[in-house]
Amino acid sequence: MFGKTKQIVQGETEMDYVVFGSGEKPLVVIPGLGDGLKTVKGQGFTLASYYKAYAKDFKVYIFSRKNQLQENYTTRDMARDQKSAMDILGLNEVYLMGISQGGMISQYIAIDYPHLVKGLVLGVTVSRPNPTLKKVVESWIEMAQCDDYSSLIIDTMERTFTEEGLKKYKKLYPIISRIGRPESFERFIIQAKACLSHNAYEELSKIKAPTLIIGGDSDKVVGENSSEEMAEKIENSRLVMYAGLGHGAYEEAKDFNSQVIAFFQE
Repeated sequence: MFGKTKQIVQGETEMDYVVFGSGEKPLVVIPGLGDGLKTVKGQGFTLASYYKAYAKDFKVYIFSRKNQLQENYTTRDMARDQKSAMDILGLNEVYLMGISQGGMISQYIAIDYPHLVKGLVLGVTVSRPNPTLKKVVESWIEMAQCDDYSSLIIDTMERTFTEEGLKKYKKLYPIISRIGRPESFERFIIQAKACLSHNAYEELSKIKAPTLIIGGDSDKVVGENSSEEMAEKIENSRLVMYAGLGHGAYEEAKDFNSQVIAFFQE
């Protein structure tokens, strides 16, 4: 299965996205902070393979942030630009899934443009800063500012996956820590700072779309209770917590995709 990599114009820059699937229902996927290091451009086959479970029932759109980001660019700004992209493509009443920072953006899409969202999944994300998130993201910003790509990638993986999940990656560290290095860390730093300023907590009650919140109880990136407190604020929500899993629950939980598909099919 091949995903097609495309671009749309966003002001004076562009936004990359991948599209695939034979279903009629539009599913918009917004990935996490890793987008700051590499956009979806050139990843059509990889992403289509990774999200192949959705291809039968959905037309899947996986979006990057726009290519050129201004200073002080916030998650709400990202949501506004994502809405603009969806308007250009004629996407409305979408099923929306945001992972990590993508979940932060998705919160604001559902808050500010409720008519666009038919169903919402917030995966391993957070609605407001907490001590764990601040400590982790600030350390990643420092690594990026020091041009230390190797430490940034390895630390990200070790905070994301369980020891069991890391087994398949550890032997590849020498390769992973060199491949994909961006020419500049500016894009990553801007997006990372947006994570630190994100605070949609007091507005979560404005989300009216049916919402599935998925987290791991051992998340070393967004910390404890970040999923639970979102579920308490979003009235029409369901909470799924994976015991023993962390920020990589979207990959390590074998039934993650089936949970999402079953929820959207309801």
